[in-house]
Amino acid sequence: MVKERARILVVGGGYVGMYTALRLQRKLKRELDRAEAEITLVTPDPYMTYQPFLPEAAAGSISPRHVVVPLRRVLDRCRILVGEVTAIDHAKRTASVTTLATEEERTGGEQLSYDELVLAPGSIARTLPIPGLADHGIGFKTVEEAIGLRNHVIEQMDIASSTRDPAIRDAALTFVFVGGGYAGVEALGELEDMARYTARYYHNVRPEDMKWILVEATGRILPEVGEEMGRYTVSELRRRNIDVRLNTRLESCVDRVVVLSDGNRFPTRTVVWTAGVKPSPLLAATDLPLTERGRLKCTAQLTVEGVTHAWAAGDAAAVPDVTADEPGKETAPNAQHAVRQAKVLGDNIVHALRGEPLETYAHAYVGSVASLGLHKGVAQVYGRKLKGYPAWFMHRVYHLSRVPTFNRKARVLAEWTLSGLFKREIVSLGSLEHPRAEFELAAGGKPPHDPVNDPKGSS
Repeated sequence: MVKERARILVVGGGYVGMYTALRLQRKLKRELDRAEAEITLVTPDPYMTYQPFLPEAAAGSISPRHVVVPLRRVLDRCRILVGEVTAIDHAKRTASVTTLATEEERTGGEQLSYDELVLAPGSIARTLPIPGLADHGIGFKTVEEAIGLRNHVIEQMDIASSTRDPAIRDAALTFVFVGGGYAGVEALGELEDMARYTARYYHNVRPEDMKWILVEATGRILPEVGEEMGRYTVSELRRRNIDVRLNTRLESCVDRVVVLSDGNRFPTRTVVWTAGVKPSPLLAATDLPLTERGRLKCTAQLTVEGVTHAWAAGDAAAVPDVTADEPGKETAPNAQHAVRQAKVLGDNIVHALRGEPLETYAHAYVGSVASLGLHKGVAQVYGRKLKGYPAWFMHRVYHLSRVPTFNRKARVLAEWTLSGLFKREIVSLGSLEHPRAEFELAAGGKPPHDPVNDPKGSS
């Protein structure tokens, strides 16, 4: 039994937020029934996105509905508040929250009081002050961005197929990805595979007409799978006529012309930015201790260092890696650690409420898997290196086992099975991004966007 009534506030509905709330929901079932505990989760979206499936969603292998997990269904004993925490005063145990109704009410948000705080706001794209990037860059961190990018790529093929201007055609068929980590390599691999397949249905667009360029500032890609598998990935991508440029930076993309540090210039309508992430800006609006990189200073028990009743894990937390040989090393900000940290975090909150000793988070990194398109992949797991079909198969099996809820597992497996029996879908539904455009034109109004200055080039 808990010592006293506890109000638990969970900030963020990603891996850590959802899994921690789910763990608390199970462990505190009796306390929740007796109103001795209350769990509130504040999240900008009413769903958790399983990000490893974003590349396959962009390629059309998985429906976007099955990449997300509805929080209200999974966390049926928690209070789900769709909104954003704008500031936290932990000394007073209050959080400033704005919701979808804030603008309508004109009240300036509300103050939530809590007894235990779980900070798991995740991360955002780490951008640089590169000229033109904010105007023309496309991110790849949300399901909306993934589906928007898929629509955009197919739309560029439509433009190239219908134009008579060789300059427009060349720019439409040039796709630049910046960042050689998981997100960039997997997105590039899946979309190039999808576009190569789609080209067979165009009478005047061939796979050889398209330019796919991967720009990486360091001398290697996919460092998580090891140096040897990284080199194999580079050779595999180049074998598919993908231009991999290592030790190269993006200098500018003004007027839709990519300028690289090696002096090359590419007119393009597609610049995908996947060059890393940084902690949520919410952390700077708290009175909690941060590291030099802006992450929360945490202990191995997942408490915020030097503070009571505050907990953190995932991308926003700097958690000591007790399994590492070198002192001071922190756990990597990835899904493998986030899911396991959430379990320990939920248990430790229950232990703290019941006056029990806390557990220490310890997990040795087992390896990584990455998909490079249909039936292509690389993996390094427990020191074993795999490539090609075995690595791709392991990638699917691993992530199928990790995606939350049996419902999602069954739906994803069914879609994979059907995609193996039938042809790929090659339809662009870009108009979904501007659903009122047709009606506004019919009503005599103006389009809700300017096709000329649209950063994604949508028509």
